[in-house]
Amino acid sequence: MSRVAQSFAKARFLTVQEVAELMRVSTMTVYRLIKAGDLPAVRVGRSFRVRDTDVDAYLASRYTQAG
Repeated sequence: MSRVAQSFAKARFLTVQEVAELMRVSTMTVYRLIKAGDLPAVRVGRSFRVRDTDVDAYLASRYTQAG
């Protein structure tokens, strides 16, 4: 099995709705992030799936220290 395939096999994929709930934003915001390329996603049929690690990485990259 290739390294990429192993990475995907271990990943937990979230629906757009689950990502929106996790980030406390609307589903449209998640779709915009995907379309802009800010949040990597895999297309499955007509829907998208996002790896939980990609959500964590996105949030970490946007984190700012207050004060």
